[in-house]
Amino acid sequence: MQKATPENKEYLMPEEAITLFVLSRRKFGEWLRKENSRPIIVKYGKRKLINRVAFEQYLNEHPELRRRD
Repeated sequence: MQKATPENKEYLMPEEAITLFVLSRRKFGEWLRKENSRPIIVKYGKRKLINRVAFEQYLNEHPELRRRD
């Protein structure tokens, strides 16, 4: 059985989201700390997971989280 890649997962760990969507770590960290009530973030114990599909939609509306090169 193959390990799931971030592109195929429904929920992502924050580090996977940063890598997959080429995000600014600083901006994403700030966003993650203050956006606890959004349905994009799911808590699993003490972990915060990101709903990939909802987060993709959010990024289309808020591209400022992406890293500038």
